Amino acid sequence: MQNYLKALELRLMCVSLSVVKISNCVWRPLGRPRRRWVDNIKMDLQEVGCGYMDWIGLAQDRDRWRTLVSAVMKLRVP
Repeated sequence: MQNYLKALELRLMCVSLSVVKISNCVWRPLGRPRRRWVDNIKMDLQEVGCGYMDWIGLAQDRDRWRTLVSAVMKLRVP
């Protein structure tokens, strides 16, 4: 209930500030940031020991990318 009241108060402040033409109010969701696909790729490369690698350029070369993906998949299988 308290979180709802705080959110409602924040929304009302944003509305009142936007009427005055001050739009400096930012609303963010609660909790940790969502994990993106890019973040998963970076974490997998760090597990393999290739965290320094330019993975976007590597993904454009299919053969090298496939070998890297197969190496990561072998690590995940118990």
